[in-house]
Amino acid sequence: MKYAEYLLEKLFKEENYTHCYFVAGGNTMHLLDAARKIFKCVPVVNEVAAGIAAEYFNESNKGGQKAFALVTAGPGLTNIVTAIAGAFLESRALLVIGGQVKTSDLKTAEMRQRGIQEIDGCAIVQPITVLSRLIDAQVPFSTIAEFLNSSKRPGPVFLEIPLDVQGSTVEPKLEPQQELSMSIEGLAEEDNSLSQLLHDLKLSERPILLIGGGVSRGLAKKLNKDLQGCGLPIMTTWNGMDRYGSDLPNYWGRPNTWGQRSANILLQQSDLIIAVGTRLGLQQTGFAWEQFAPLADIYQIDIDSVELEKGHPKIKVGIQQDADKFLESLLMQLQDCEFTIDSWLSFGEKVQKAFPLNDVGNVTTTGFISPFELMDELSNQLASTDVIIPCSSGGAFTVTMQAFSPKYGQTIITNKGLASMGYGLSGAIGAAESAKSRTILIEGDGGFAQNLQELGTVAAQGLNIKIFIFSNSGYASIRMTQKNYFAGAYLGCDIETGLGLPEWKHIAAAYGLKFLSLNCSETLKGDIGQILEDEEPCFIEVKIDPDQTYFPKISSRILPNGTMASNPLHLMSPDLSEDEIKEFLPYLASTIL
Repeated sequence: MKYAEYLLEKLFKEENYTHCYFVAGGNTMHLLDAARKIFKCVPVVNEVAAGIAAEYFNESNKGGQKAFALVTAGPGLTNIVTAIAGAFLESRALLVIGGQVKTSDLKTAEMRQRGIQEIDGCAIVQPITVLSRLIDAQVPFSTIAEFLNSSKRPGPVFLEIPLDVQGSTVEPKLEPQQELSMSIEGLAEEDNSLSQLLHDLKLSERPILLIGGGVSRGLAKKLNKDLQGCGLPIMTTWNGMDRYGSDLPNYWGRPNTWGQRSANILLQQSDLIIAVGTRLGLQQTGFAWEQFAPLADIYQIDIDSVELEKGHPKIKVGIQQDADKFLESLLMQLQDCEFTIDSWLSFGEKVQKAFPLNDVGNVTTTGFISPFELMDELSNQLASTDVIIPCSSGGAFTVTMQAFSPKYGQTIITNKGLASMGYGLSGAIGAAESAKSRTILIEGDGGFAQNLQELGTVAAQGLNIKIFIFSNSGYASIRMTQKNYFAGAYLGCDIETGLGLPEWKHIAAAYGLKFLSLNCSETLKGDIGQILEDEEPCFIEVKIDPDQTYFPKISSRILPNGTMASNPLHLMSPDLSEDEIKEFLPYLASTIL
């Protein structure tokens, strides 16, 4: 048995890896030959797609199956760096196995290169992995398993294996494997922090439970009835968007810099926030983080002590704990915890009714589709079993995260930390293969163009992906920035200013995909329904006004010294009237008027 066969067979049998996303290369020849005998191997056109597809496969799989990416040395590794960085920032498991030149061809420290295509992959990805190792000699799988489980906070692992090590015959007695214990301690019932939280909850008048992506989908499903009956209003972060459905009681939306106005208004007036499994980053708190939840005692629960100690936002208590175990303990304790917040619940219902997801200030020119109307129609028509993949940046991304209303049971995955354009299609490929469900991709034309080559993978695999492309001639968010801050000095943001984009119907035809163009609101309901019933992949061009507005939003301004200043979450544009401030921001009105 070759070492490559030994290693991959162990990955399959002991770690439940079942799928391999790859681009073939000379420096992975033994690994790829072994992989074809063990896994479902899915070829992609560019290595970045392999990493993103594997990440989204792992995120959407409900049976414990896993996928990894296999890339060759040199450009194979450099191409996948974006995917590794994205998984690192979102704290998601991603195994990348890289080929390398044979050990005799490895450079010395002083050299730039010895072997063909040789580059020090481990050094490149070390800052964006939880572990990166050059496997320059045979090691037992117990060591590899330890590498894979070395971090309590998930993240990418990169293993680089030289060609001669891959092809070497496995040495006798390389095993036995040692048993590993990587368990994370749960929260003890007598923990003082939980007792203190319950005490503060009894005194609270305006509490909120904020659920982040650190809470697993499996636990959220298991505890769904407990969450509905806990008596607390529930909000989710963008990464936790599918942990609780908007169609369930006590759902209060998604606060964020690009969040829902009603959710932001309510969060900012809370007096107690229980933030479970969220790092409370700047996108969550707003850039004016000093003004985040100014009236609230904040309990933050995160597995990473660094996130609790970073100093923004200001928190009352930080609890370093696995989010799943904490939430399970909290809900158990809430069964015997009495608190009365009827007036707060009534106020929340009033605020939500007052501010629809499509702000009245939005303008769509005749002949174009309103992206907010599209989100409303998709929210209505999509099933609870569907997988939704918003892209990772731009107008198509923000309007989806702001205005889509998820149903309980849907899986929604994005990668907002890196906010890289071109992420969506590769992610949809992995999610569709993993979940075996209808998958909806929502992407902008500018971002989609960066990885459109993976349409070949969609066509070759026959994946049931409905690709909704916001066709607005380029980068809507960049155009908006140049309009708002630089008096409309446009450059490289659309076709008129030098950006080259194709006719999408020709691209779809080139890959043999069904194509539909939507250009007015009257066509939405019937056409979308027909598209969704078809199980074949389909490319849907959605004509979006290049000057479409995306309200509400947090306004920022350039100060005389060149720095930026942003409003807090509750002061979104368009501005509220004085009467609206008095009615819907009563706890903060004195600081505004």
